[in-house]
Amino acid sequence: MLLTLVTAFQAALALGAPLGKAAWSGKHQGVLPPRLRVASGVAALVIYPLLIVLVLAAGGLIGWPWSSGAARIVMWVLAGLFTLGTVANAASRSPAERIWAPVSLGVAVCCALVARAL
Repeated sequence: MLLTLVTAFQAALALGAPLGKAAWSGKHQGVLPPRLRVASGVAALVIYPLLIVLVLAAGGLIGWPWSSGAARIVMWVLAGLFTLGTVANAASRSPAERIWAPVSLGVAVCCALVARAL
């Protein structure tokens, strides 16, 4: 669910929602510049949907042709990356972007729980 929330947020940014202060270091007031809107679009259409599929597959909710060992490694890598994202969001100079720190931490914890269960 948390990854779906992030996906929707990135899609909104890509479509021109004036939420620039809450993303991409919080340096842009209002609508993001075109290059960051494209990056948000790629995140919303490719990156986060792939992450959702990986988490669902590792959790056994959908089929995926991989071993539990590979799934465990992927989940630990994602847990680590989202932990780094938590630190980055928490350290942001933008108060609006800091609200993503607990979301990122939640995703990191969920990925670690899935990894431990494998």
